Amino acid sequence: MSYQDKSPATDLARQGLLAGIAAYTMWGMFPIYFKLTQSVPPAEFVAYRILFSVPFGLLIILFRKQVDDVLVALKNPKTVLLLLFAAVALAFNWGVYIFAIQDGQIFQASLGYYINPLMYVLVGVVFFSEKLSKLQGLAALLALVGVAILTLYGGVFPIIALCLAVTFTLYGVIRKYVEIGAMPGLFIETILLMIPALFFLLYLRQAGPLQVETAAWGLKTLIFLAGPVTVLPLLAFAFSARRLKLATLGFLQYIGPTLQFMCGLYFGEVFTLAHAICFAFIWVGVAVFSYDAWDNNRRIKKVGLQ
Repeated sequence: MSYQDKSPATDLARQGLLAGIAAYTMWGMFPIYFKLTQSVPPAEFVAYRILFSVPFGLLIILFRKQVDDVLVALKNPKTVLLLLFAAVALAFNWGVYIFAIQDGQIFQASLGYYINPLMYVLVGVVFFSEKLSKLQGLAALLALVGVAILTLYGGVFPIIALCLAVTFTLYGVIRKYVEIGAMPGLFIETILLMIPALFFLLYLRQAGPLQVETAAWGLKTLIFLAGPVTVLPLLAFAFSARRLKLATLGFLQYIGPTLQFMCGLYFGEVFTLAHAICFAFIWVGVAVFSYDAWDNNRRIKKVGLQ
């Protein structure tokens, strides 16, 4: 092994790569977790996910010594308001995703996160006057054709996929302009949603016992694990994002929807010809999009060396 392979920068990059793979792998395996907990209604599970993320998130905040970051952000009304909007978008995203898994719509969930990066590009063009490269335009067109084929010939309008892509894009755009770390930001978001989640569970409790009260211990354990299941992938992603180039993260982000797609096959969802054609267009679009990101990164690096 050469001296360069042992450099601190190389070690950090390897750690970031492993953390990124871990984060997207955990996100990709979410269908299994939500299939195991599918007896819990989506809205109720979102409430559990919020509540149990708070104490686990607090432990992470204390361990990483980020209490000051949280306190500083809470003193800024603009930051709190933006995080509230982000939290609502994220909670809606969680609810739609859990519903999709429980309703046997894993392919749509996978599709939503495949087109999510392309949605970011379109938002940049429409709302922030960013220029669209020819390859990015081609990738977006291919994704649009794929969705149209699924709608027209498959008889399925991918409302779930679009909701997931739109809400997560909205969440990402808001968080991009909030000057706060991933973990402190998520902790504040869950705090802001905690009171509504508690009131919602109390409302459900009036009609009868909650799932967490009547479930067998196996299901109860899975429900209590909603906190770590929510926080750990984001923590790994935050660790990775600080150590990897955006182009590398761009490639890694497709691990999640690919694993979700494989979970859909495993759980026996119906995969029609329209699905096959749609995903073929999406995958080609993803390949074009990824190549464009890699090529831009290569050119920037080349110019920097000159």
